[in-house]
Amino acid sequence: MSVVISVEQVSKLYRLGAIGAGTLRGDFERWWARMRGRPDPLALVDHDGASAGLSNWKFDIRNGEIWALRDVSFEVKEGEVLGIIGRNGAGKSTLLKILSQVTAPTAGCVKIRGRVASLLEVGTGFHPELTGRENIYLNGAILGMKRAEIDRKFDEIVDFSGVEQFIDTPVKRYSSGMYVRLAFAVAAHLEPEILLVDEVLAVGDAAFQKKCLGKMSDVARQGRTILLVSHNMAAVRNLCASSIWIDNGSVRRVGATAEVVHAYLDRSGTMRFTGEMQLQDWPNRYGNGEARILSARLLDEEGAPTNIVRRTRPMAVEFIVQSHCKHALHLSAAVVADSGVRVLHLSHHDTPGLVPGVIHGRYVIRFAVVASPLCAGDYSLVLAIHSEHLTPVDVVTDVLPFAAEDVADSPRPYKTISEHAYCWTPNNWSIAPLAD
Repeated sequence: MSVVISVEQVSKLYRLGAIGAGTLRGDFERWWARMRGRPDPLALVDHDGASAGLSNWKFDIRNGEIWALRDVSFEVKEGEVLGIIGRNGAGKSTLLKILSQVTAPTAGCVKIRGRVASLLEVGTGFHPELTGRENIYLNGAILGMKRAEIDRKFDEIVDFSGVEQFIDTPVKRYSSGMYVRLAFAVAAHLEPEILLVDEVLAVGDAAFQKKCLGKMSDVARQGRTILLVSHNMAAVRNLCASSIWIDNGSVRRVGATAEVVHAYLDRSGTMRFTGEMQLQDWPNRYGNGEARILSARLLDEEGAPTNIVRRTRPMAVEFIVQSHCKHALHLSAAVVADSGVRVLHLSHHDTPGLVPGVIHGRYVIRFAVVASPLCAGDYSLVLAIHSEHLTPVDVVTDVLPFAAEDVADSPRPYKTISEHAYCWTPNNWSIAPLAD
């Protein structure tokens, strides 16, 4: 397969605050340097005054400079689906903006062969005074679609968005969810050779997110080249054969998705943990923030933290939640295999009579499984808090990674897991306020 994207030692410099190019002070410094026959003080040189050498470039807060990207190089072949992962602020979105020609690199070069479409900020180009119908044509034109192409796909776009009833209503009257659904529907029906996607799969409710993932899978199966930026590691593992981990503007690792994701999650020892995690700053999460999961523990049958679960033996998870919600909550969890498949689903509705109601302050939430049904393999958890209308409040993914093991008296000691299982098992939940 031929190379359709080539990124060669790309770096991007931003200047912070009132210091640097584009400000009155920066313009004056450049003029004064020219008057004295001195070099441009804002030119691309290192801080020792030598010729530009990327290996010496670094963050320098004193000069109001920050390198969002530094010496990034990689290639993408035709038909490849490449994941790009990393913490917030690592430079992932900056990289996609450079590939989309929204901004230019400070150094290095990018070579692209083929028609490019970008889903960088869903809804960009929508006008609040125009109807949904009019915005489909407007946004489609901005994204590079011809009118005939929009006409041909109009019914499909509307059906995908689920806003048929309101298509001739100004979008300023849409809810935020309806607005995002329509915007994603337009962008998802482009037919480019190269598609750049920046964390737009976390939009809408749970059902629409599943629909978005299905659409992305369809696009991938059509042989198009896709670059996907996401904090959803399950989505990256399912959609991408290879991935890049970017950290502090530099490429830390390139390779098979399973290996790169494992290294990314292992960056602070979370894969070698002892059964406890602090989640205040955990990057792999989404929701409206009305409640927040602060920490979590995986417990064995003795109630001690563990990273090993034995088949047919009890297991439990405790997590602490800080909440200021004004409505009832829905609590759930899922066990995710290393393939990205959710193999087990748990919900507070499985406990008769348990109604979380409206909770304020800190609470400890616990769910327990009497006998683990998991076959031998590697797993992680998704802990989820939704509103009573299933709007995500706080959903954290890829937490509490653990290994499941068979035991000597296990009646069916499988050594592999199903790729398509989605199971339920009896489980009990409890909620209690956390003492100060």
